Amino acid sequence: FEGARAGDIKGEASTHYTKLPTYPQTINRLAAAAPKAKLIYLMRHPIDRLVSHYIHEWTMGEATGNIDDAVDSTSAFVAYSQYYRQLAPFIERYGKQRILPVFLERMNVAPDDELRRVAQFLGHTSEAAWRHDLGDRNVSRDRIRRFAFYDLLVESAPATALRRALAPKRLRDWIKARLQMRTRPSLSAAKQEALTEIFDQDLQQLGALLGADLSCANFKEMVSAKALDWTARD
Repeated sequence: FEGARAGDIKGEASTHYTKLPTYPQTINRLAAAAPKAKLIYLMRHPIDRLVSHYIHEWTMGEATGNIDDAVDSTSAFVAYSQYYRQLAPFIERYGKQRILPVFLERMNVAPDDELRRVAQFLGHTSEAAWRHDLGDRNVSRDRIRRFAFYDLLVESAPATALRRALAPKRLRDWIKARLQMRTRPSLSAAKQEALTEIFDQDLQQLGALLGADLSCANFKEMVSAKALDWTARD
């Protein structure tokens, strides 16, 4: 943040802050570096997040089996969608008054209202507006599965220039499509039922703090209808 001017709001975004039990020391390091930080926690339906997480791991070459097998073999798929579990250490350390809960489903139906809510939480006094010219970012279906020499052949500037100069766009698009997940993976009915039971327990704890009776079944309806906030900020 060396280039920031006095009064600028400084911040960053990363999913890695809330990845228990993978990174258990995150809260201690963050509190030591930024004890007065304001935190925004963006959530979505826990099963949708899990599926998106699996797609990401597939594109990185980390997940090779089907999604049911991946959930069974890697506990992080479930843990990272347990939002109360992830939030609890931050609430204990920072207090709810320094944490803003935000839901993707609500942001999709009321983007301007949610942006104003975020701006108000951060103390931004000017008008806040979305940058619609930027387009979508980090879309799961657009990710390309990594392979040997990916960085050299795809990410490097010389390789990019050569591809565009020598390969027709139609051929480039065909190759790209072969490296993308064409169909969004689906959990089996049995696995979905088991996950729903796990996530419902966590959502009950989260909902108690938000004054909402949350479950996997009503999650999208509840979080889309209105902005949910802590019933008490202590």
